[in-house]
Amino acid sequence: MAMSSGPFEGNDEVISTINTTPLVDVMLVLLIIFLITIPVVTTSIRLSLPKERVEESLSRPDNIIISVDAAGAMYWFDTRLANVDSLVERLQKVAIQQPQPAVQIRGDGAARFEGVGRVLYACQRAGIARVAFITEPPAPGG
Repeated sequence: MAMSSGPFEGNDEVISTINTTPLVDVMLVLLIIFLITIPVVTTSIRLSLPKERVEESLSRPDNIIISVDAAGAMYWFDTRLANVDSLVERLQKVAIQQPQPAVQIRGDGAARFEGVGRVLYACQRAGIARVAFITEPPAPGG
């Protein structure tokens, strides 16, 4: 029983050319898909993004200021805190006051977000309702 393998029967030559037609077909299909879907994805949802604004707030004497330095160390006013648990304990004592004072967080510009995130999580665990960030205002005209 013989099997036919096409018009090259008896020819044992190796075909050394690459058939690029399927590659070109796939690339053209992908190009058409991208051209059709990209405009739909970028303009499908209209949003009004917030504008930059600087609000000057008066710091009341009963506000709590927690600072995070570049190394991630936390400070209660000027006193360094040993760990997050000591911060939570202090915040829980403050959280029961009526009216509850606001907690203002000062984070160093070179600090990792993890340090500020630990302070936010401690505020949440202690039940602090008002948390604000202290930043420097942008330079005039910039």
